[in-house]
Amino acid sequence: MANPLFTKNFIAGAAIAKYRIIKFGADDDHVVQAAAANDSIIGVSDSLGANTGERIDVIISGIAEIEFSANVNRGALITSDADGKALQCSPVAGANNRLIGIVMASAAPGDIAPVLLSLGSLQG
Repeated sequence: MANPLFTKNFIAGAAIAKYRIIKFGADDDHVVQAAAANDSIIGVSDSLGANTGERIDVIISGIAEIEFSANVNRGALITSDADGKALQCSPVAGANNRLIGIVMASAAPGDIAPVLLSLGSLQG
């Protein structure tokens, strides 16, 4: 149920799995998998993924499919875990989490579900 509206091509700064949350890499041309809820996330890897040094399309806006690492209910705000997988955004008091978007279907660990991309941040 993906419906990407805008996709940008980058170079993978490390191996990137398919359907993962992506953040900026070492420079303007490189991206890597997100590794924390407070990373500077920018989009989602496509259904192919990429090895280090390969080109990769990153979905920047629209509806993207993301792999989940935890149970979430549709409508939840989503962020990244340590492996670029999605989980519900739940910042602790005083901490900021970066949002990738809103999940459009309930998901369990290992599920790939559609997410309406809407970048932002949430403070606990």
